[in-house]
Amino acid sequence: MKFCAMIGTERRIRRMDQIMIGKFIAACRKEKKMTQAQLAEKLGISDRAVSKWETGKCMPDASLMPELCEQLGISINDLFNGRRVTMENYKEAAEAAMLQLKENEEKKNRMMLDLEIGMGIPSVITFVVLLGVAAYADIPNVLKAVLLIVGAVQFFFYLYHALKIETEAGYYKCQNCGNTYVPEFKDVVMAMHSGRSRKMKCPACGEKCWHKKVIYK
Repeated sequence: MKFCAMIGTERRIRRMDQIMIGKFIAACRKEKKMTQAQLAEKLGISDRAVSKWETGKCMPDASLMPELCEQLGISINDLFNGRRVTMENYKEAAEAAMLQLKENEEKKNRMMLDLEIGMGIPSVITFVVLLGVAAYADIPNVLKAVLLIVGAVQFFFYLYHALKIETEAGYYKCQNCGNTYVPEFKDVVMAMHSGRSRKMKCPACGEKCWHKKVIYK
């Protein structure tokens, strides 16, 4: 439930940002005295796509953003902020954008780590159930073997993806020098671990010690 709520919250935030940017695109287009169809023609797309941008249903493709900004007489920074960024508020807007990126990174990493747990519980339960059935049920040996193989395959499938999440979601922080980094997948696989901490060699100081998982640098 917590994981679903986090996804819902992030989607609502993203939707609010898209609506603000869409309104800004519409306002800039009208300032240029262009219709949606005229702007679409200049960009080589359909006016339906422009309508979706302006209503906040989706964002322009990255490949179209430079040409879109040129046609509207704005910068990429203006587009992402949903307003014209002047020299006076450029620093404020840049800091706000950096903070937003940091918050988005934290949310993404937390969601990925929650997903790891969400995947793990049903995977372990399935493996235990199949193992129990294969061990105690009065069924042919061939069927027992199939159940064991299915259980093992799905469990190792989960284990692989769980370790990928452990590697890529967030960072590890060296308790010796404080360096934060993303380790190699093989280092995570081979390392001793306790909860979300792993005993690995720090790429900065070279010391092998316990490195704690952190959400962002």
